[in-house]
Amino acid sequence: MTETTFHPGPGDTGRPHHRIGLVVPSSNTTVEREMPALLQRHRDAGFSFHSTRMRMHTVSPEELRAMNAQRERCVDEIGDAGVDAILYACLVALMAQGHTDGVGEHELTERAVVDQLGNRGLAPQVTSSAGALVHALRTTGAQRVALVMPYLRPVAELVVAYFEAEGIAVTDWRALEVSDNAQVGCIPGAQVLDAARSLDLSGADALVLSACVQMPSLPLIQTAEDEFGLPVLSAATAGAFTLLDLLGLPVHLPGAGRLLTRDAKAGV
Repeated sequence: MTETTFHPGPGDTGRPHHRIGLVVPSSNTTVEREMPALLQRHRDAGFSFHSTRMRMHTVSPEELRAMNAQRERCVDEIGDAGVDAILYACLVALMAQGHTDGVGEHELTERAVVDQLGNRGLAPQVTSSAGALVHALRTTGAQRVALVMPYLRPVAELVVAYFEAEGIAVTDWRALEVSDNAQVGCIPGAQVLDAARSLDLSGADALVLSACVQMPSLPLIQTAEDEFGLPVLSAATAGAFTLLDLLGLPVHLPGAGRLLTRDAKAGV
């Protein structure tokens, strides 16, 4: 298990400190950069980040299922760190599993994590990248979205179907057709923005610039929102929003889109 700690700077003494647990694919190199980069902007609280990893290299249904089978080990490991909140940080690993009896895999997984830690007397707040993105879209009132994803087309179609089953219409989408998860973390920002520019955004309430915590997009969020004139989210910004929401902290992380401003809950 790895740990990255941000120590309070001058004048920050006395701010509440929160431990954030991250359950990430072994090949992910982005979420442990983007999540701290977002949350360290918070003026009222400090955070440290504690990670555990599930083996996964190729984004395929078979490897995603094998990765999810490692969940219990990883959850026990992160529970040992005494974290205040956990982000299960692989959106497609859950969305690719679809729904069971009308219940989304993100809900089933989050409940399983809560129950597993509850059996040890632990009660951190729990969310997932998939659940956080659905939660953030619903909180902002977005019912029709456009998506940019790194996945191969068959996997991307599973993600689109997942959103549709959650009652969120997908008006247009682009898949960048990258199957190697390590390479997903190296996709240039210009390519992501070009994919967004090729979308028909006329019927969308919001744009999800990166429906994947591994595809880097944080430096692009504000630029894209200014260019397209509608709310722009990513799996990372939705994760930060939901973690703050669950911890009862003000949502104000400047420079990362309207979602992460104080008035986000009032609609964007």
